[in-house]
Amino acid sequence: QLDADNYETDPCLKEIRRAENYSWMDIVTIHKDKLPNYEEKIKTFYEEHLHLDDEIRYILEGSGYFDVRDKDDKWIRIFMEKGDMITLPAGIYHRFTVDENNYVKAMRLFVGEPVWTAYNRPADDFPARKQYMKFLAEEA
Repeated sequence: QLDADNYETDPCLKEIRRAENYSWMDIVTIHKDKLPNYEEKIKTFYEEHLHLDDEIRYILEGSGYFDVRDKDDKWIRIFMEKGDMITLPAGIYHRFTVDENNYVKAMRLFVGEPVWTAYNRPADDFPARKQYMKFLAEEA
């Protein structure tokens, strides 16, 4: 169980970061008073996209939704709230939105230097997407 109130000193988070080699992190607050270009960013987050690296998010305050595509290309909505952590594998199509409270504070974790590039759908020719689709086929 992660302790979002004490994330700076949480031994469980420290162990996850060590075990998964999450060497880089920052905190982002998604709220109209805290995030520059809020309206533009919210639209960007909600555009269906993928990344070439895993996306790791740990919710410190507030709540929101990650939508991901299942093996049949149907949306699955995942509610995230304080204390939740999610890892979206490289190559998975997804999007994010805040809920009716319009507020979330999240830790972003990366292996190595952060890469922020999002590739909007369609982006099926990237090796990360092909590898993810291969994984899904093997799991089926």
